[in-house]
Amino acid sequence: MTESVLNWFMNLLSGMPNQLIVFIVSMVPLIELRGGLIAAALLGMPIGEAVLYCLAGNIVPVPFILLFITPIFAWLKKTKLFRPLVEKMEAQSLGKSDRIRKYEFWGLVLFVGIPLPGTGAWTGALIASLLEIRLKKAVPAIFLGLLLATAIMCIITYGIPALVKLF
Repeated sequence: MTESVLNWFMNLLSGMPNQLIVFIVSMVPLIELRGGLIAAALLGMPIGEAVLYCLAGNIVPVPFILLFITPIFAWLKKTKLFRPLVEKMEAQSLGKSDRIRKYEFWGLVLFVGIPLPGTGAWTGALIASLLEIRLKKAVPAIFLGLLLATAIMCIITYGIPALVKLF
């Protein structure tokens, strides 16, 4: 699914500079940095430049989520239309929060850093907000998690293909 969404975004953004495409793709929930690095590799962007734009794109939404998602959710839950959606999102996010709740900082680092479906900076920031983890702890944990995800995804998107070309 992520691949088809990524292809749709890349087609939608075609004609824009590659750096902007990678930055925007990295900002999108579910795709995030993982998809941004894949897009960068497909566009032939050098790894250093790709990392810079992917990290920047993925970190931009985090402070807004941490600061504003709880009041936005509270407001949306007052409406008949959005209450079920918000409650479902909260339940799904909190359902993934056991390790974060237990280990807080390092749990959040690993949750954001291990590139699996349903994890990443957006969900990590949402969970941190719902668990009322302080900004001083949440922001560095999410950023460290993004660095871990970057390292893993760089190996997958740039390292493995380079090794395959050698052999």
